[in-house]
Amino acid sequence: MAVRDAVIQQKSEYESKRKERYVDRNVAVSGLESNIIKVITGPRRAGKSFFAIHHFTGTAKVGYVNFDDERLAGSTDYDEIIAAVNFVYDNPAHLLFDEIQNLPRWELLVNRLAREGYNLILTGSNSHMLSQELSTHLTGRYLQTTILPFSFSEYLSLQDQPITSTSKREYLARYLEQGGFPEPLIKNLNEREYLKTLFDSIVYKDIVKRFHIRFAKGLDDLAVYLLSNVAQEYSYTTLSRVTQCRSAHTVQKYLGYLEEAYIFFSVPRFSYKFREQVAANKKIYCIDNGFITAKAFQFSENRGRLLENLVAVELKRRALAGNTELFFWKNVEQEEVDFVVKQGNRICELIQVCADTTGLPARQREVRALIKAGNELNCKNLIVLTENEERTDIAVWFGIQGTIRFLPLWKWLLDLPGKNHEEPVAGSLKKNERDKK
Repeated sequence: MAVRDAVIQQKSEYESKRKERYVDRNVAVSGLESNIIKVITGPRRAGKSFFAIHHFTGTAKVGYVNFDDERLAGSTDYDEIIAAVNFVYDNPAHLLFDEIQNLPRWELLVNRLAREGYNLILTGSNSHMLSQELSTHLTGRYLQTTILPFSFSEYLSLQDQPITSTSKREYLARYLEQGGFPEPLIKNLNEREYLKTLFDSIVYKDIVKRFHIRFAKGLDDLAVYLLSNVAQEYSYTTLSRVTQCRSAHTVQKYLGYLEEAYIFFSVPRFSYKFREQVAANKKIYCIDNGFITAKAFQFSENRGRLLENLVAVELKRRALAGNTELFFWKNVEQEEVDFVVKQGNRICELIQVCADTTGLPARQREVRALIKAGNELNCKNLIVLTENEERTDIAVWFGIQGTIRFLPLWKWLLDLPGKNHEEPVAGSLKKNERDKK
């Protein structure tokens, strides 16, 4: 009866979710009408179940079960679960299973139900666990969608006031620190308190508890250190020295858990040689700026890294939606380009993020690295993302010429670069103006 009671109670929660305000997500989805298994992954509280309810179910009769419930998590009596769903929802043809990774050997149940003809929608908050089981047991029979916290365009759709170019800049300043987790934004909750609690809950429920970690302090130290050092390079050895993790191997394992739980993601250094790419340091980014401002140690003053993290998340979102890969570039002189976007065998975009382009040395540093990387990687699409500036420059470095587009970040985030109204301005960089980044 405990299982049936849980499903009955969850039905009222499901009906309540159907009536709550929903912000349409900018995610392309196919296969809605087919019986192919729909799998929705992403961080906890990013809106996966809301997306599933509003995009996949419509007016269909759906049986809903949330396995993030102590009465159901760990259950192995699959027949009792299905019997409860059939009783409560009157034998539905569609089943929505929330946080499915909490059910032991869930893939066996899903396989059976798929063979029996159910239309299945699954959500989960562990990327590795789901992808591993899906690829093993459901090859070719599922459609996967990743839902992240609100993008900037989705964030703007929450606003009640008319949106102008000026207000977009103001909203970007808020979004930069608030992040995009839906619930505190829609319900006007205290973002920092909410995100602190959510972050700690993810670390405990999805990592410490699931993987039986005995020394949780080391994991927590690592997470807070990474939050305080986003957009920075890391090595496992260095991280083991600055945290209470006991070895580089432990750091590698813990970081893997943090990435699987959609808190962080790493960006590798680009190289045409795979061995060099694997051996080089990576850069760390957080999946939402709100986590950084809520939990990082004295981070709020470093606006530049918040801007870079925001760009990294948007590029990650675009990579998940398409077929691009994301890297950073660095040469032997330690000159760096923040983001290299690769599509197939072609480098299609090089991006620098610069909070302040008014200082000549900073501008020259960013532009010089772009020109060198563009020449080395055979890419002419060179972009500097700024807070406000929009123009096009032609720059030359030792005979190498490059056309650099400076774009306001809010415009790039909305994918509305538009036309530049200024003619390109010719310029040059001289060798004696070199400054280390």
